[in-house]
Amino acid sequence: MQIEQRYTVAGILRANAQDRPDETMLVEGSDRFTWAEHLARASRVGHALKAEGLRIGSRVTFLDRNGIAYFETLFGGAMTGVVNVAVNWRLAPPEMAAVIDDARSEVLVVHADYAECLAAMDSDLLSVCRVVVIGDVGLLPAGFQKRAVAYEDWIADQPDADPGHVPQPDEVSLQLYTSGTTGLPKGVMLSNRNLSCAAGAADESFRIDETVVSLVAMPLFHIGGTGWALCGMSRGGTSVILRDVDPVRLLELVETERISHSFVVPAVLMFLLATPQIQTADLSSLREIFYGASPIGEDVLVSCMKVFGCNFTQLYGMTETTGAICALVSEDHDPDGPRRHLLRSAGKPLTGVGLRIVDPDTGTDVPTGFVGELWTRSPYTMLGYWQRPEETEATIDSDGWLRTGDAAYMDDDGYLFLHDRIKDMVVSGGENVYPAEVENALLSHAAVADAAVIGVPDERWGEAVKAIVVRRPVPEIEEPLADDVLAAQIIEHCRTRLAHYKCPKTIDFATALPRNPSGKILKRELRKPYWTGIDRRIN
Repeated sequence: MQIEQRYTVAGILRANAQDRPDETMLVEGSDRFTWAEHLARASRVGHALKAEGLRIGSRVTFLDRNGIAYFETLFGGAMTGVVNVAVNWRLAPPEMAAVIDDARSEVLVVHADYAECLAAMDSDLLSVCRVVVIGDVGLLPAGFQKRAVAYEDWIADQPDADPGHVPQPDEVSLQLYTSGTTGLPKGVMLSNRNLSCAAGAADESFRIDETVVSLVAMPLFHIGGTGWALCGMSRGGTSVILRDVDPVRLLELVETERISHSFVVPAVLMFLLATPQIQTADLSSLREIFYGASPIGEDVLVSCMKVFGCNFTQLYGMTETTGAICALVSEDHDPDGPRRHLLRSAGKPLTGVGLRIVDPDTGTDVPTGFVGELWTRSPYTMLGYWQRPEETEATIDSDGWLRTGDAAYMDDDGYLFLHDRIKDMVVSGGENVYPAEVENALLSHAAVADAAVIGVPDERWGEAVKAIVVRRPVPEIEEPLADDVLAAQIIEHCRTRLAHYKCPKTIDFATALPRNPSGKILKRELRKPYWTGIDRRIN
């Protein structure tokens, strides 16, 4: 099966640089680049990667917040066949190192702001032959200095001619990391076919055309960041980059850049509603806001619809599906009509997406209206997990059906309703948190004998991480710490080992954890008291 080259990562830049060379492609602060200008800089990056000895299939990792340099690295790599790996800058330094090492990255592009993270890594990053620094190279630890070069110096003498690589359908173009149930990160390999199909359907799926002014606000290490950006770019519109999610700055950009489209997580919408400036902001340019990745309350959604005065579309998907596979379109957002219940739905599958609701024990489809595990098959399904064939086989069956791990049902009209999680993953503010990672950190604390991590309802984040902890007995001669004191100590202990968003927000203490006969903790029993009266237990 061939692919439409103009919608591959490399093709998006090449086609638009040819069709509209002098139109604005990227805006970040005072920096503005046309399509032709960006093609020239990305080409220099591509040649710099080749000069380092990188070949088709080699990995380049990028560690920084949102910025234009990310897209130069992404497109430069794509035009040489080099795979782009975006590192989650919110991770703890040992977690960052694990991703870079796992990817076998040969070049690391990193902002000087993360020099302290390099110093705190428990790895020498031996696969990395070159560290390219955005900013002051002198800030890097001594151990990295010999491999370091300033970004602008690195590309300065490289030609600006297109490196010329023609992407093949099953070549990996983008590798994004999602946490694993074992606590180890997994590299999701997205092919040129995956990304070309997603970008190729952007006009139908996201109503994207050449007039779009897209706000790129979500972190680019997420498919909701990079995937959204590529779809917005696919028709030649302008992309405005927000380095950090600052509600005041976001509203300013909507006004000054006349933003028409954006994708945000519900937590950002809640922050915006609570920002005083929203009362006077000029939001008239907004045509559509897409939201997803975590739960949103109906009342919050209805308030957003009134305040922003534009269309809203909910998206459901995952990294393994190259982003959205279902959409609750704006026409289905009818809070005052007889179909208000659809606000709780994830919508209907996009064109070309197959869905099944399956009994996870038997592998057979369940009747309409009954809850089972959601399986999906489409051109958007990942190639697999990097260097993890067994986990890939456990996720994608021989017929190409991907097991999402989400419990759901379909109604008679074909709308998908997410109900619960078959896996134990917690989704907090759009970030995936796997309990095993957090439990490992908890159990490394001297006062913790046993621990379990669950997600509990949270008005701002959708879910919050909660730990249920069994204390380790203290000698009779010692006075046990008060619950609140010990909880604070345990949380601080976790923060030295994990990204802060993964750490428990609260800790409850128990005398024992409920387990089945085989010793597995009964997470459903632990969650039950916190979810009483709430029927939707999933993003």
